[in-house]
Amino acid sequence: MRPFRAARGGGSLVAGLEPAEAGILGLLLDQLEQLLTADPDDVGADPVLGRLFPDGHRSDPAMAADYRDLTESSLRSAKADDLATMRASLPAGGGDVTLDPDQAGAWLRTSNDLRLALGTRLDITEDSEPPEEVADEEDQQLAVYYWLTALQGSLVDALVAARSGRR
Repeated sequence: MRPFRAARGGGSLVAGLEPAEAGILGLLLDQLEQLLTADPDDVGADPVLGRLFPDGHRSDPAMAADYRDLTESSLRSAKADDLATMRASLPAGGGDVTLDPDQAGAWLRTSNDLRLALGTRLDITEDSEPPEEVADEEDQQLAVYYWLTALQGSLVDALVAARSGRR
C-alpha cells in the first residue's frame, strides 16, 4: 500500500493499493453489506451489529429500544451509502484510489465499520498485537485488521495535512 497523500493541485487524496489489497477490501465490503442487509431474524444478537449500532441508553432498555426504533433505519441507510461510495471508488484490480472530501469521509466511516466488525469478531483488546508470523487463519485476519488500521490512519493523516496546508 502506498499511503494516502494530497494529490497535486489539492482538493483530493490519493493512495495506491496492490491488487490483493483491493481484493481484500472488496471481500470485507461484501461481508459488511451482507450483515447490514441481512434479515434481523437471521442475524439475531450478532455482537458486530451491537458494535455498529450500539444502544443509545444502556441503563434503560425501554429507552434504548425507542432510540433504536427512531435511528436504526437512517443509520443503516447512511452506512449503506458510505459502503457504496467506498466500493465505487475502490479500484477492483488495485491501483490508485483518488478521493474527494466526501468520498474520504465515506472511506473513513466505512473503514471504521470494517475495523469494528473485524475487531469484534477477533476479540481485539487494548493488549492485542499484530502477529509476528502469519501461521493460521486467525493470524491472517489479525494482520488484515492491522493493515486496515494503517490504511485508515494514513487517510486521517492525509486529511489533517491537507486541512493544515501541508502536503
